[in-house]
Amino acid sequence: MATIVVEVMLKPEILDPQGQAVAAALPRLGFTFATSVRQGKRFEIEVAGTPTAERLAEVEKAAETLLSNPVIETFLVKVEA
Repeated sequence: MATIVVEVMLKPEILDPQGQAVAAALPRLGFTFATSVRQGKRFEIEVAGTPTAERLAEVEKAAETLLSNPVIETFLVKVEA
């Protein structure tokens, strides 16, 4: 078994109200380390065996058509150890 991870984030030019809300709440809770926050999504997809280039291409296609909105989001596909 292997895990393929798809990380989806809003493009930098797209406003992120949820990230802004978290960034505003952190100092109120005593956390002062963040200058900004952006929120995203993470999908973990388990596949049998070692992922091949063809399987990764399939996952990228799924990320483009189902898991993300390419107009406002970017995604990254990677194999997790």
